[in-house]
Amino acid sequence: MIQPAPSIPRDEPLSRLSGLWTLVQDYVSLTKPKIILLLVVTATGAMFLAAQGSPPAATIFWVLFGGSLAAGGANALNHYWDREIDQMMVRTSHRPLPDRRLDPRSALYFGIVLNVIAFALLASSVNLLAALLTLSATVFYVFVYTGWLKRTSTQNIVIGGAAGAIPPLAGWAGITGDLSLSALYMFAIVFFWTPPHFWALAVLLREDYARAGVPMFPVVHGVAETSRQILLHSLILVTLSLLFFTVEGLGWVYFAGALGLGTGFLVFAYRLRELQTLKAARFLYLYSLSYLALLFAFIIIDSVV
Repeated sequence: MIQPAPSIPRDEPLSRLSGLWTLVQDYVSLTKPKIILLLVVTATGAMFLAAQGSPPAATIFWVLFGGSLAAGGANALNHYWDREIDQMMVRTSHRPLPDRRLDPRSALYFGIVLNVIAFALLASSVNLLAALLTLSATVFYVFVYTGWLKRTSTQNIVIGGAAGAIPPLAGWAGITGDLSLSALYMFAIVFFWTPPHFWALAVLLREDYARAGVPMFPVVHGVAETSRQILLHSLILVTLSLLFFTVEGLGWVYFAGALGLGTGFLVFAYRLRELQTLKAARFLYLYSLSYLALLFAFIIIDSVV
């Protein structure tokens, strides 16, 4: 007697699709898309200023696409290097590597491949300087910040912030093929924005960083000194953003935006200095995200207008 073929559970295809979608989500999360979005805005602002209007669409596409691949690859390598630290922190313990949803070598190879592709695309479709600057950001972020400073120095985010300040340089170089005072101003603005932004976050996550043994400034020096340093760096940041108005190509639209945004930044930084509460730190952290995005949006608007 012929036995009937065993039936395949109807939900098996759905289960496979669900597993594939989860895998894709895990790989995407390795790239830290929210961070990439902010880097894209700063690079775009630099391109518009360099072009004194709308840059060629092809250049915008390749700079942003190549830069996003490189940043995503650098973030994947950061996941690989920090997997043990991430496992000890509540905020990061559910990431793909500490949660063992992905093999660490997969993140390592993924990060390397993305950076190789990014360099090739930028060198062939934009120019070599933009490609080298983008690669230098990955090298600095992975080896200098993640591999060394994050584990050894309270100034980790101050020095390491240079990596996140490179996209405006790459954007400028993508249009002009060189660097200038304007590009260096944008680098400095992002560089001095980084400590207030990340120190405010570190105040919120102070216990998490302490548990993982990461010597973030608030962990070692306390909230009072951190809030003082945040105010100091905020003053430098806002001063630089206003001095940037003196370079050729920027007008009153940018100046008005920088003045208004900078005033808000100083108010929130001063409020944290006075109150030294988690609520004040959260307000500054969230405002700092909007501040940088809107400041470079004003650069774009001013360049077009």
